[in-house]
Amino acid sequence: MPQLRLDELLEELQSRLDAARGTRDRVHSLLEAVLAIGRDLDLTQVLRHIVEAAVRLVDAEYGALGVIGEDRRLSQFVPVGVSEEQARRIGHLPAGHGILGELIRRPEPLRLSRIADHPASYGFPPNHPPMRSFLGVPIRIRGRVFGNLYLTEKRGADEFDAEDEAVLETLAVAAGVAIENARLYARARLREQWLAAGAAVTNSLLSGSSEQEVLDLLVSRAAEVARADLAVVALPVPGSNELEVRLAVGVGAAAHSGLVLPLEGSFMGAAARSGAPVTSADVGRDPRITAGPPRWEGLGPALAVPIGTAELGVRGVLMLARTEGAPRFEPEESTPLVAFAGQAAVAMELAERRRDAEQVALLRERDRIARDLHDLAIQRLFAVGMTLQSATRFIDHPEARERVLRAIDELDETARTVRATIFGLRLREGGPAGHGLRAAVADAVERAAPLLGFAPALRMAGLLDTGVPREVAEQAAAVVQEALSNAARHAKASAVDVAVESDGRHLAVTVADDGVGLPEGGRRSGLANLAERAAALGGEFRARARPGGGTELLWRVPLGAG
Repeated sequence: MPQLRLDELLEELQSRLDAARGTRDRVHSLLEAVLAIGRDLDLTQVLRHIVEAAVRLVDAEYGALGVIGEDRRLSQFVPVGVSEEQARRIGHLPAGHGILGELIRRPEPLRLSRIADHPASYGFPPNHPPMRSFLGVPIRIRGRVFGNLYLTEKRGADEFDAEDEAVLETLAVAAGVAIENARLYARARLREQWLAAGAAVTNSLLSGSSEQEVLDLLVSRAAEVARADLAVVALPVPGSNELEVRLAVGVGAAAHSGLVLPLEGSFMGAAARSGAPVTSADVGRDPRITAGPPRWEGLGPALAVPIGTAELGVRGVLMLARTEGAPRFEPEESTPLVAFAGQAAVAMELAERRRDAEQVALLRERDRIARDLHDLAIQRLFAVGMTLQSATRFIDHPEARERVLRAIDELDETARTVRATIFGLRLREGGPAGHGLRAAVADAVERAAPLLGFAPALRMAGLLDTGVPREVAEQAAAVVQEALSNAARHAKASAVDVAVESDGRHLAVTVADDGVGLPEGGRRSGLANLAERAAALGGEFRARARPGGGTELLWRVPLGAG
């Protein structure tokens, strides 16, 4: 009997020693896991390491971490133990229904010996591995639930025990700290990237870059920092309630460039009207889009911010979008983008002020040239004409006298031309020249550049502002705009030349490109408008294939018709 009791005591002591050793090993493993997840600063890696540590600590077959989004569904799901092939066969990752949703609704530890017995169990989708035992605990950050840890299939036992639950709860506390550190680091990195992008834009502004160059830089840097697959800038269309996409970079950029969107019934219009950022989980199906055909195919999460400041107002809209299935834009991503878009407004304002300054300098130079022409050229032409006229009475030969008289007439015509030129030079921006043919053609060419992908070459000759009637000038400007629009849509050209010339009797508009040429069997229907405009003014219109490839359009009307 004494020997039997001694054996029992020794066995009990050994059992307690084994239990203490197991507890020590488990605590040691827990500490190692806490240190391991605390070393990483990349949030994606931190989440995966948390799940891997949880699976090891409680000896589970499968594990996952679900991040809860603003809609109280799982916005991110990080599984461990399921191969890529299995995940592919299962299909879509969980959204937060069934048992997983139970933890979202009631963020308390949940331990089950059999998942199917719980009332909230929905069962598993096809090709899902069998799972019976379950253990889930919430992960909190500063008192708010960030997500949940899910463990299933306890190895070597029918269910998880209270010690497993305690270990997992401890790990969840450490996981919350590690996740918060990773998020703070990510925000600091993001802020640093936005500051660097802002510095690049500032340098571009101070170096005198054009508005288009600054917008190109803004869009490319915004897409890079925000990890967007598509970035577009839309500007208001003067005199209408529409936005026109002036710049697009990324997935489907060619399809979105030149897109015209209404302020009412569009996603970007919502940002312009509200003057504040708007976000969407699926921009292709956003309820704010009620006008026009379906847009943004293949895109999912989107963020649109107005380009402007309180002083400047809304000058446009910057939109960033990611492909379907990509993570949504978080609030911390939209806040720095608002300031970045404000820099875009400053860039546009500076470019406009620079253009005004250049215009003032140009007008001053025109005044100087006009004064020089009036004080020097015209006076000398007049003096030469008077001298020749007084000398005709000394010329006896009839042919010589006739030639001198013709020369006097040419001098008078030249003087009239110079006077008309002086008149045109001295017209101010608010006068007819500011809305004349030269300005209208230059504006049409500038607006066509983003659609073509390059700047067309432009040549203008003759008295276009003073010698062309208003009706003819309006029709000619519309012809240039329509011809360039046709080239952008159909020609696939790498170069376009525009010429607007007047000889005093006729006005000719020529638009030539090096694209694919006219379609086989005749003209495009879009060219009929150009022919009708010419016929209405008593002129002619021709469209022909160029010898070296491409198309040449010639629109020619008499000036007397206006």
